[in-house]
Amino acid sequence: MHFKKIFIFIALCLIIGFLGCSKEEKKVEGPKQERITKNLVPPKSDLKGQNFLVELSDLQVLTVVDTASNEIVETPTLRGNIKITNKSKDILDIQAVTLEYMDDAGKPIAYKPEEKIVKVYPFWKVLQPEGIAEGTLDVTIPTKAIKEKSLRKIEVDLVYVPSPLKREILTLSEKVE
Repeated sequence: MHFKKIFIFIALCLIIGFLGCSKEEKKVEGPKQERITKNLVPPKSDLKGQNFLVELSDLQVLTVVDTASNEIVETPTLRGNIKITNKSKDILDIQAVTLEYMDDAGKPIAYKPEEKIVKVYPFWKVLQPEGIAEGTLDVTIPTKAIKEKSLRKIEVDLVYVPSPLKREILTLSEKVE
């Protein structure tokens, strides 16, 4: 008889517990972060160098912002299209495109220590004279350049090797014993 009372008491507690939990209001929260895309002005730029013509187009900055504080929570990303034309009379082997962001005074805008830094875009194309290479650009941009609106210029550097390469062969007279 004592076991019946304990069993009924436990069963009533469980029923009250389940009914009490089911009546709680469930709050649905909206997203805590928002992706914002801003176009750079101008969205297209042509750069003429000694050996190349570089065209950047559809330039956009993507940021992830905390909706409560409006603070940027991830390193912003610069995306767009890049078109490189070989204007020299030589074959040029493009290794990478690097980007540097400059302020009003022409000084580089620094990344914060905690920011992700991706300012080199590997390209790996061999261009014949008048050859064209196209690709997409996907690199980071310092938060300071966006938040303080201090970006005035983007410096584009092409890392390339003129081809054919001059090579030397060295023979070492070593052996493994």
